[in-house]
Amino acid sequence: MTTRTLLLAAALLVASAAAAFGASGDDTIAAPVLRANVTVTGDVVRIGDVIDNAGVAALVPIYRAPDLGTTGTLPTAQVLTVLRAHQVIGVETKDIKQVSVTRLARTVEAKDIEQNVAHALEHRGGLGDAANLTLTFDRDLQDVQLDASSSGAMQPVATRFEPRSGRFDVTFEIADDSGSAATRLRFTGNAIETVDAAVLTRNVERNDILKSGDVVVQRRPKADVGGDAVGRNHAVGMQMRHPMRSGQPLKTADLVKPDLVQRDQEVTVIYQSAGLYLTTRGKALDSGAEGDLVNVLNPQTKRTLSGVVSARAQVTIQVATPQPAAEDVTVSIDQSQTASQVAATGNPPATTKPE
Repeated sequence: MTTRTLLLAAALLVASAAAAFGASGDDTIAAPVLRANVTVTGDVVRIGDVIDNAGVAALVPIYRAPDLGTTGTLPTAQVLTVLRAHQVIGVETKDIKQVSVTRLARTVEAKDIEQNVAHALEHRGGLGDAANLTLTFDRDLQDVQLDASSSGAMQPVATRFEPRSGRFDVTFEIADDSGSAATRLRFTGNAIETVDAAVLTRNVERNDILKSGDVVVQRRPKADVGGDAVGRNHAVGMQMRHPMRSGQPLKTADLVKPDLVQRDQEVTVIYQSAGLYLTTRGKALDSGAEGDLVNVLNPQTKRTLSGVVSARAQVTIQVATPQPAAEDVTVSIDQSQTASQVAATGNPPATTKPE
């Protein structure tokens, strides 16, 4: 080969390198420089991802990218060998020992998936609000990794629910910014509507009064409780209509106001009217809760009076004192005599008029 031929070949190599890696305005060729940390969004790693100044070789794929959301490492010597195989030489390594490659991803958390499924099922087939739905998935629900370009919202495109079995089948689409086809995610399982219910913590008997420790709040299927579930605050202090077992949810029909007065119980009888407050003892002939009308026996006169249960072992009788007409002349009656007469007879005194 002649000297002229060698010079021509050298000139062609320089021109090729300039085209590959670019030349500055002063005809200086920018050397390729290795990167220590690389991030990619697709499923392949290209030459332009691992070095600066890659020129026209930048789009050449050289590795498969790590899994979505993960990071892998490559020894520098291995990277240089691959680059030389694609005619990329003279790479400045800057004493980098290995190259770290991270594949970016979008993480859709399991809790967000569950919320989106619940909203897709909301008010379908007799179901209530999404917040009251309890979902059981056929497969353990885990976070889902998507390509970083899949940035769209989860849009339900197919939703099916069978009320009898409680089965659901929901498919979502997530749009891709890169123009690729939307990602589809499908979830199946069972859905039930639940409500807060007051649940017994012990076995109870008829007429038991519920204390704070006897009741806890739990989420229970609405179908089991019905529409008359009671809250804990309403249940505490109420009286049982019938025996129930621990773990059973309470309904309105299971409870009554507690009997503050028991039949045959000795009670305090209060005679009350404007300016009058008199107490005596009596015997209850009926059981009753607060506000109930019960009969009370006056043991001295053997007369039966009717009053309203106002507290535990206490019955109040409101005495209505007739008001005379403005033109009538009445004879005043001493208040202590009035009270004594009411307590003895159970009847208010008559007003006396002159003839």
